[in-house]
Amino acid sequence: MAYSVNNPAGKVIDGILQDLPGLMAVAVVDTNSGMSLASHSNTPSINPDTAAAYNTEVVKQKQKAMAALKLQGETIEDILITLSNQIHLLKLTENNKFIYLVVNSRDTNLAIAREVLRTHASSLN
Repeated sequence: MAYSVNNPAGKVIDGILQDLPGLMAVAVVDTNSGMSLASHSNTPSINPDTAAAYNTEVVKQKQKAMAALKLQGETIEDILITLSNQIHLLKLTENNKFIYLVVNSRDTNLAIAREVLRTHASSLN
């Protein structure tokens, strides 16, 4: 899926691309359905729309684990998955959406990536 800056998800993708132009892939995802609302990839081997569906399951399973542990008053802010050369970051919003970001771990500072997502996630609420 490409993105259009005429919808909120597309505007978020556009803003993240401006702030992190070297990213590998990014998507705004509906947590209920697992569908990408907007996405972009700079890496042909990463399909952010496919990854969105699988990462939705990661989010749902973590939410189930939190419920089983009775972690009341806690919410997931983000989920970090570190690979050998990549950082996969899922930033959850208050309205059942999340931003999925993939960056090269050698090229991107994790703190900067988190701040960019935090800034842009607020415009989805």
